[in-house]
This record gives sequence, structure tokens and C-alpha cells, in this order.
Amino acid sequence: MDNTLKPKFKLSRVKGAPVSDDELLDDLRLVAGNLGQSTVPLLTYRNFGKYDESTLIRRFGSWNAALIAAELSLSNEILISDERLFQNLLVLWLHLGRQPRHRELSNPPSTISQSPYLRRFGSWGNALQCFVTYVSSSEDEPEVVASLAATTSISKRTGRDISLRLRWKVMQRDRFTCCHCGASPAKTNGVELHIDHIVPWSKGGETTMENLQTLCSKCNLGKSDLDPL
Repeated sequence: MDNTLKPKFKLSRVKGAPVSDDELLDDLRLVAGNLGQSTVPLLTYRNFGKYDESTLIRRFGSWNAALIAAELSLSNEILISDERLFQNLLVLWLHLGRQPRHRELSNPPSTISQSPYLRRFGSWGNALQCFVTYVSSSEDEPEVVASLAATTSISKRTGRDISLRLRWKVMQRDRFTCCHCGASPAKTNGVELHIDHIVPWSKGGETTMENLQTLCSKCNLGKSDLDPL
């Protein structure tokens, strides 16, 4: 029998059937994509979404929680700390390899739109100035981890996590380029920069300017946990 003559069946959703989390999030992303935005305000979804917005709120706990689950930017969040605003700005600066423009806050990897910056700092220029002042200011020396055992051979002075200020200073020193291959997101789309311990922290390396370097994701993956040559 000719396959072209076979009847074609398409399964439709049965009315009242439960909607999965993935279906809800996919529709939220679809609305954002159709609108060309990185976020979807609740009232906008009410007009363009396939499901009732109350279903997403009930399923994920809040509208912002649904946006986070869909990996979209928050559309209306207040009382965001300066640290979070600066951290988001650093992530975007690192992604671009240059100073971000305010309209780029609407694009991934930014998760905060420009409105909170304008509410907090009054203008985009002021936000950038406050960010640079914050990350360029001196920070306290890393907390010394005291060793209670006199026989301990190695005493770590620093933790593994790299602070916001230290990340900025390392990237600024390295001109937002990979120290191994010279790749930069400002020159090549898709380049992702990481901050790497030259001597791995697991092998005694400290989290200090002298022991940190900027690497692209490819070079960092290739280096893995190897000791420097």
C-alpha cells in the first residue's frame, strides 16, 4: 500500500489533561522568543501565552521563579542588592570582553534588565561608575585559616572561591583575553573567559592575583588540573 495514502493522525491535548513543567517553560520561552525579549512580564504572557499565568505561579511558586526556571531575565524584581547588580554586570562584561551597553542587559547571559540599575543608580553611566569604583576598591586580605595542629605541613591562607573584586582585577590585568591563546569575546563571538588558578588550589595554590589568570574555556578545559609548565 502506498504510504502516501495512509491516514495521518495527530494527537491533540485532551481537555483538562495536566500540563507538564517542561510544556509551561517551553511556552514561556516561546513567547519571549516571539517578542525578541529576554524576559516576559506577567501581563504580557497573559496576552500572548498559551496557558493561564496562575498555572505557572502555582507550579513554580512565583512569576519570577518561573522566569528563572525558564532561564529568562526577571521582569520585575525590587530590592536587588548592589552585589547582585554588580555580579550580573561583571558576568556580562566578561561575556562581551568589553564595557556593556545598557540595551545589552536584555540579552543573555544577563539576568537583570536595565530598570533595576536605573532605579538604583539614576542612569546607566552612574551604574557603570559605581561598579568600577566598587570592584577597583581595595579589599581585605584573605582570611587566614589558622592551623590548630602544630604538625600541619601545609596551611591554606585562602579559600577556593574567587571574589567579585578579584575576578575583575585579574581580567582587567589580562585585558579580557586568554593568557594562553589570546582569544577574546570582544574579537570573536562565542569565546568564554574563565578565571583559573595557575597552581591548582587542590595542589596548594592560593587564590591570589599572582596565582590567577584569565583563560578561555577551551584552554581551561585543556589545562584541567595540571601543574603549570
